[in-house]
Amino acid sequence: QVRLIESGGGSVQAGGSLRLSCTAPIRAFSSNPMGWFRQAPGKEREFVAAISGMGGFTTYTDSVKGRFTVSRDNDKNTVYLQMSSLTVEDTAIYYCAAQRSRDYVTEDAREYNSWGQGTQVTVIS
Repeated sequence: QVRLIESGGGSVQAGGSLRLSCTAPIRAFSSNPMGWFRQAPGKEREFVAAISGMGGFTTYTDSVKGRFTVSRDNDKNTVYLQMSSLTVEDTAIYYCAAQRSRDYVTEDAREYNSWGQGTQVTVIS
């Protein structure tokens, strides 16, 4: 397991945008699917988006489709989450994670074995 490093969180007005970054300190995850999850106060952690190892496949939870875009730059060992048209319901701590298996992409958090510390996103109405 490796600790991933998220950045880019902050406070933004509703309707605004933020881009989160997640960097792996080593090159080990350049072929692993990567996911973004979030946890709002008083709620369970939920899946947000994931991307395959080479970036050719992405998947999103329904509530962010058309607003969020996940991408990656394997040369920089970095995964991004571009968030647009943010609403107060997007307020949460956002976590990135590396999936254990390279053979498929899953929304199941139990399949991810390396996590970041989380970055706070606050959307103000």
